[in-house]
Amino acid sequence: MTPVKKVFLFFIILSILPFSAHARDKANIVKGTWVTCFSEKKVLYSKKAAFELIRFCKKSRINEVYLQLYRSGKSYYDTEMNDKASYEGMLKSAGCDTIDVILKEAKRCNIKIFAWINVLSVGKTRKVDIVERLGEDVLTKDQYLRSPMRTEDISELDKYYLRDEQLFLEPGDPRVAEYVASIVNEIITRYPDLSGAHLDYVRYPYPVPFIPRSSFNKFGLTYGYARENINRFKEKTGLDPMKMNYDNENSLLWDNWKRDQVTGLVGKLAKAIKNKSPGMLISCAVIPSTETAFSAAFQDWPGWLENGIVDYVILMNYTKNNQLAKEVTKSALAHRGKGKVYIGIGNFLMENDSQALLEQEKIIESLNPDGVGYFSYDFL
Repeated sequence: MTPVKKVFLFFIILSILPFSAHARDKANIVKGTWVTCFSEKKVLYSKKAAFELIRFCKKSRINEVYLQLYRSGKSYYDTEMNDKASYEGMLKSAGCDTIDVILKEAKRCNIKIFAWINVLSVGKTRKVDIVERLGEDVLTKDQYLRSPMRTEDISELDKYYLRDEQLFLEPGDPRVAEYVASIVNEIITRYPDLSGAHLDYVRYPYPVPFIPRSSFNKFGLTYGYARENINRFKEKTGLDPMKMNYDNENSLLWDNWKRDQVTGLVGKLAKAIKNKSPGMLISCAVIPSTETAFSAAFQDWPGWLENGIVDYVILMNYTKNNQLAKEVTKSALAHRGKGKVYIGIGNFLMENDSQALLEQEKIIESLNPDGVGYFSYDFL
C-alpha cells in the first residue's frame, strides 16, 4: 500500500470511530419505566394487564421496571406486618397475585423488576400503620413545629412559601429506619425473584422557595425538628436546634447532621438488602439538581455514588425544556462515582407531543448516560 493510500485509510478510520463508539454506547443504554400502584392500566389489578406490561417492555426494549409496592404507608404486596386491605383488593380484582405473574414473565423475558418503595412520604393522612404504631412523633416538622403539608397549621408564612402536599417521616428517628427496613425485608423475602429495590422519597421535604442553609432559617422553612431527631442532635453536640444561634458553625453542624440522617437511612436499607440478597441492586429516585438535593432536601446522592452505597440513581429530570434537560444531565453524569447515573424523562409532560419526547430522548442519549427511565408506563 502506498503512503498516500495509508494516510487516506487512516483518516477514514478516524472519521468512522466516533460514530461507531456512539452507536455502541447508545445501544448499551438501559431503559426503564416506573409503574405506579394506581396505574390507569391496572397492572396490579389485572392478570391480563400484568402480561401486557411485560409484552410491551419486551417489544419496546425496556430492560427494567420499577413496580410500586409500598406507597403512602400502604402495602400493595403480600404483607403480614402491615394492613392487607390494598393487597386484598388486588387479589379480589385479579384473582391472583399479579406480582408473581409479572416476576415470572419478566424472568422469562430477561427484564429486571424492582420493588419501588416510597420510603419517607406517607401521603395526606396519619391513618397509616407506622404512625398508628409509633405515634405522630415519627413525622418530621419545620422549625415552627408545623407539618410539611400545606393544608395544615396554616399561618402568615404560607403567603411566602409553598409547602408540600403530603406528610413525611423523620429520617433522624431510628424507629423509622427500623420500620422501613422491616418493610423492605418483607418484600424481598416474599418475592425473591426481584432484581432489586428502588428507593423513592429518601429525603426531607422542602418548600418553594428553599433556603440554601440553616443560617437563613429566619427567612424560610426547613425540616428535621421532630423530637427524637432534636434529642439525638443535642446528645451529640450539646446544642438545641430550637434555641441555638444559627451562626455559620452551628448551621453547618445541623445541616450536616440532617444530611447524615438521610444518608444513614439509605445505607441501612442498602446493607439490609445486600446482606440478605447480595445480587440485588439498589437504585434511588433523586432530585436532579445536586445543589437543591444537597442543600434543601439533604439528599447527598453524589456522595452515595462516590461511596458505593447504592448501585445507581435515577434523576427525576422532568421537564419539557430540552436545554435544561441537557444541562442537568451533563452535570449529573460528572457524579457517577462508584455507581451509575440514569436520567428520568417526564414523558407524562409530553403525552400529546411525541416529537418533543423524541427530541429530548435524542439529546439525553447523545450524552451517554448509563440508563434512561420513563415516568411513567401509563404515558408511554
